[in-house]
Amino acid sequence: MANTTHLDQLRRSPAAGLTDEMAAAEVPGVVAVREIAFAPQLGVRAVPGSPSAERIERALGVALPTWSGQTTGDADGAHCIWLSPDEFLVVNASRKQVPGEADAAAAAIEGLPGQVIDLSGNRTIIELSGSEARAVLEKGCHVDLHPRAFQVGHAVQTLLGTIPVIIHRSARDTYRILPRSSFAEYTVLWLIDGMREFRAAGFATRGLGGA
Repeated sequence: MANTTHLDQLRRSPAAGLTDEMAAAEVPGVVAVREIAFAPQLGVRAVPGSPSAERIERALGVALPTWSGQTTGDADGAHCIWLSPDEFLVVNASRKQVPGEADAAAAAIEGLPGQVIDLSGNRTIIELSGSEARAVLEKGCHVDLHPRAFQVGHAVQTLLGTIPVIIHRSARDTYRILPRSSFAEYTVLWLIDGMREFRAAGFATRGLGGA
């Protein structure tokens, strides 16, 4: 694949204009927000267990999930998020997108039902982490984020405030929010506003992050 150095000189991530604001909003050890920019994101349509799915899995090196909320693979590398019974999003958080991301998998299912397309520009990834990350999200998330209901590795499509997003709990105190690129700045500003209470002088961590 092509080197990303030249691409990085040309492209601007959806939340790049708020980099300084995200850094200033951090409360060390409590809550922080950052953008994971330009991560490869491939849209996959295939029925798990079908010949198409098997070929896609071999080409991408990650299995397709089989139930709602499941993710497979390495959250810090290549992983796959369940969106519907035959729709998935394959993400690689370890590197940046380059042209031709979907070519090998798309070629592998030539003549078979299914689809693999590069959707990297469709969404960005906003990562919220820290012991109070869940408390921030709970101010406007429409699903139950308690660890009993939303374990590490789970992902859902929901609303954050009024914005449709995917939320992926990638680690114990880390949540990745995937809004459409056009809503990236709004999402970041919403999260920063939700973090303000934890920047107050004398704040002591209340341990709301859960298990």
